Amino acid sequence: MKLHATPREARGIIVIDLSGRVTLGEGSALLRETLRDLLLKGHKKIVLNFADVDYIDSSGIGELVSGFTTVRSHGGELKLLNLTKRVNDILQITRLYTVFDVHSDEQAAAESFR
Repeated sequence: MKLHATPREARGIIVIDLSGRVTLGEGSALLRETLRDLLLKGHKKIVLNFADVDYIDSSGIGELVSGFTTVRSHGGELKLLNLTKRVNDILQITRLYTVFDVHSDEQAAAESFR
């Protein structure tokens, strides 16, 4: 299933609703381009909503880390929301869970920027 990324503004932050698979090729490229476009528009508070992501491969993980670094280098923050079990397990195994600020509630994620 192809990745879809739908940015929306909520509570003064940008939430990117992701659905599909974050994999090598179009999936990871779409994530990179979406983050880049938001940064160019001046958005610095970004949340990736993984509620409908059923799979992420090593390329997707690499793109996630790269996106985190890029957002930080632009003075912003990138947080994760609603991780599925599979994505959560991968972040636990790779120990990236300690790098990302992960939330299960959108309101809590928004408030964490304050």
